[in-house]
Amino acid sequence: MAVLIAGSAVRTCLGSGAETFDGLLRGACGVSPLRYGDPGQLNVAYGYHAGLDDELFRAGRLLAECLKEAVAQSGVDTETRRVAVLIGTGLRELSAVERLALTGETVSAGRLDFADVVAETLPGVTDVTTVVNACSAGGHVLALAQDLLELGECDAVVVAAADAMTRSMLAMIGRVAEEPTERVRPFDRERTGVLLGEGAAALVVVPETWDGPALGRVAATGLSCDAYHATAPDIEGIARAMSDAYTRAGRVPSEVDVVVAHATGTALNDPVECDALRKVVLGGGGNPLVTAVKGSTGHTSGSAALVNVDVALRIFASGEVPAVAGLTDPLDEGTGLRLVIGDAVAARPDLVQVNAFGFGGVNAVTLLERA
Repeated sequence: MAVLIAGSAVRTCLGSGAETFDGLLRGACGVSPLRYGDPGQLNVAYGYHAGLDDELFRAGRLLAECLKEAVAQSGVDTETRRVAVLIGTGLRELSAVERLALTGETVSAGRLDFADVVAETLPGVTDVTTVVNACSAGGHVLALAQDLLELGECDAVVVAAADAMTRSMLAMIGRVAEEPTERVRPFDRERTGVLLGEGAAALVVVPETWDGPALGRVAATGLSCDAYHATAPDIEGIARAMSDAYTRAGRVPSEVDVVVAHATGTALNDPVECDALRKVVLGGGGNPLVTAVKGSTGHTSGSAALVNVDVALRIFASGEVPAVAGLTDPLDEGTGLRLVIGDAVAARPDLVQVNAFGFGGVNAVTLLERA
C-alpha cells in the first residue's frame, strides 16, 4: 500500500528545505573551513556546517526544528492522534559520548537517542524508536513507517533523521584520504573524497485515506543488507535494493523520470552506483535524469536519504531538476547516464528514485510518485 507525505522539513548548511533547494538550483556549495577539532590532526580541513556553535546536542537541535516544522505543515495533532516517531541516524549524539570519555560528564540515554527532543517538541508522543543504520538510516525508517501504516498500528508516522559532525567521525574520514578534500564533487573524474555535512530532516507520513494536502506518494522502499564490506559498496547489493523497490511498487525501471543519487564523491561509491544504475535502470529500459545534492550540502550521513526525499518532493512541485554541484567531467562509469551538469533542467517527473547506501552494505532505495 502506498502512503502519502503530508509534511516535510530539512536543515542543511544551506538552511531550510526551501533554501537548500534554491541553493541546489543555483549550484551553491556550502563548504567552509572546518570549525571543530584540529585540521592537521584530523586530516580534514573543510566541512558543510549547519550554522551552529561548537556545543553538545547539535543533531538534536537540528532535529527539533525539523520535527516542529514538518508536523505543523501536515496539520497532524500529535496529542489526539496515534503518532509514532521513527528516527534514523548514523551517530546519534556521539559528541556527548566523546565529552563523557574526556571529562566524565554524564548524559542521559534519552538525550543520546533523541527521545528527550521528541518529548519536548511533539506533545503527546511517547513512542520513539531510533534506528542507527549508517547513511541509509533515513530510508530504512521510511520503509518501517510504511509498514506501520499498512498494519494500522498508528494514524501517522513522523519519520526523521539527524546527524552532526563529531571529532571521531572526522578522524575516520581523514584516515581514508591522502590529502584533505576541499569539496565534494559527485561523479566527477577529479573527485577527491567525501566531506561531512550537518543536517536533519523530518517527514509526516500518512495513509492514502488522508484527506489533507499531500506533497508526494511513497510507492515503496526497497532494502538490502549485503554485508559485502565495512566501507566498500557492492553493485549486487545495491542492485538488489533497486529491484526490490520496483517489485514492491509494481513499477518498472522504464517508468522512472529522475534519480536523486546517493553520490558521495568517493573513489568507490560513485562508480559502483553508476554501474548499478546502468544495470537495473538503463538495463530495464529507463533513461532518467540523474542528479545529486552532496556537492552542495556535504554528506549528511543518517539524514542523507530524507534530505534527498525532500529534494525529490520539491522537484515534483517546481518542475526543475538541479544540476550536480561540483560535477564538470563525469567519470567513465557515468557513460550513458543523463547526469545533470551545469544548469538545472526543466522536467515534470511522475516517478523519482531516491538512493541511499550505508556502511556495511545497508542499502535503501525509495520510489516516490507525484501526489
